[in-house]
This record gives sequence, structure tokens and C-alpha cells, in this order.
Amino acid sequence: MPDLAIRQLQVRVDQSELIHDLSLTVPAGQVHALMGPNGSGKSTLALTLMGHPRYRVTAGTITLGDHDVLAMTPDQRARAGLFLSFQYPQEVAGVSLGSFLRTTVNARQTKTVNLADFYQRLKAAADKLKLPESFIARGINEGFSGGEKKRAEIMQLMILQPSMCILDETDSGLDIDALKIVADGINLLRSPERGFLVITHYQRLLQFIKPDAVHVMVGGRIVKSGGPEVAVKLEQTGYESVSLTPSLSRGKGLSR
Repeated sequence: MPDLAIRQLQVRVDQSELIHDLSLTVPAGQVHALMGPNGSGKSTLALTLMGHPRYRVTAGTITLGDHDVLAMTPDQRARAGLFLSFQYPQEVAGVSLGSFLRTTVNARQTKTVNLADFYQRLKAAADKLKLPESFIARGINEGFSGGEKKRAEIMQLMILQPSMCILDETDSGLDIDALKIVADGINLLRSPERGFLVITHYQRLLQFIKPDAVHVMVGGRIVKSGGPEVAVKLEQTGYESVSLTPSLSRGKGLSR
């Protein structure tokens, strides 16, 4: 199964360089957390991975297995297995969540899905995430609360079954009950065939999703990597305690 490998990445928006010489590997089957203060470049990295046109890569490489991600359009990246859960999911009126997911699944395979079978899959996913069945027929995120939008994002992940999941502050704005529901949904999808890059400010999500590695991003650079203890220490000492000297990546995305 494909690993996500980022090597010496530099990213600019207009005249500003926001990501500097960033290297990171997320192996298939592992959950890596990316933490950092506001403005550190975490969301910039997520949007760059998915091909947002505002973000211009000026150096470096991104690969997903054998795929050269930078040579692919956003829809090709999604077909190859990249998935982004947005920090601020948008409402799309007039397009039901169920129709959107069915169209997306059909676009990724040669055989059209059976409508009745697919509806049962949608209903099972909604049940696991404690979303009312009626949400399947509603416009995407239309009238959803913040927590419902985040659960709908995880529902999309469940249905689409990507190989590499980028979760951009999925815990933002969630109360403790919604956080546990979202975390349970993510944990259900952990497998040797699927990797996760979980972007978050706080350690609280990582209490429910146990990461294999934690990376700290400050000023557009990875400045520290290690195990789950890194997040625990950050919770105690804050980001100001982290050295601004970038760590050197070794092995499977870890640095010492």
C-alpha cells in the first residue's frame, strides 16, 4: 500500500514562502499527527497536497506510492487515494450528501453501484456516526451544526475508503461527545492499507486516536518529531518550548 512521501518541499503564496524545505513521510498503516500553532503552515500543507491552485510549489517532491502527486490534478489525486477532511466544510445547497457520494463512488470504479446496496452503506455509516438518516437526503452540510459537518466529513471518508487521509483540524469546534464519535469513526477505518495525517492544535484528539508519530510544525518547518509523548509535553509546556531548529527526518518520517 502507498506511503505519502514529502521531500524538501517549498510552497509560496504570491510573494510569501509559507513552507520551507519540509520533509515528512506517512507510511501506509500508520497515523501521524501534525501539530503547531496558528499560522505555522499546517493547513497550507494540507491544501498543497490536494492541489489548491493558490499554493505554488517551488521546490521538492510529493509522492503517493508510485504516483507523482505534483504532476496530478486535484481530481486525479483523489482518484489515486488522497482524501482531505476540511477544517471548515462548506455548504453545497441543492446537492444531497447521498447523491454526491454515489456520484463520487461511481466515478472511481468501472461498475455502477447498486442503489439499494449503496443506501444501506450510507445508512450504516450514518448510524455509526450518530447522524440522522434524513441527512443523507439533505444538501451537503446545509443547515448542519459544526459537529454534524465534521461527522459528515468522516462519513464521506467511510464511504470513499481512501488510502491516505488528511484530516485538517477535524476536532475544531467539537464538544467532548462529538469528539468521541468522530474519533471512533476514524479508529474504525485504521488498517494496514490506510495512512492518516491528522492535523490538530491540541492533544485532546490524540487521547482517542493514538498516533504512531507526532510532528511539530512551526514557521513552515517540521521542528520536532517523535512518539505520542511529544503531544503530551506540548500540552504541558506550549509551543514556545519547541526549538525552531528543524529536525532531520529519519526512517519512517521520524526525527530525533
